[in-house]
Amino acid sequence: MSTIPPDHGHADDERHARWDTQEAAAESATRDIADVPAVEIITTAAVHLMSAAAVKVGLADDPDTQRDLDEARKLINALAGLITAGAPEISDMHARSLRDGLRSVQLAFREASTIPDPIGKGPGEKWTGPVS
Repeated sequence: MSTIPPDHGHADDERHARWDTQEAAAESATRDIADVPAVEIITTAAVHLMSAAAVKVGLADDPDTQRDLDEARKLINALAGLITAGAPEISDMHARSLRDGLRSVQLAFREASTIPDPIGKGPGEKWTGPVS
């Protein structure tokens, strides 16, 4: 076991060790992401947005505490933009399933909303067109 030199405190050594570990993890993640195809990154981001939107519209375990339609609107808008922009870059098979999921959360939002948006003005409808 090494001893701590008198001019260094134990907290400094721990801080340096944490920094080294974080730096190594960041380098590893950068190397790993270089090997991931764009279609996988796009679909993974879309699935994360879709999952978060589903929770925020109340489709999760505890809708009374998890529902937040303002947050859901933001997530659905971002999801619709990503899917619309990314669809030409990914296969139709991937885009179709993402569009289906998007439509489902858009409809769930419409159902959960006490003051419905006009047709074509709901979250994401700027990019997807009206959902009814």
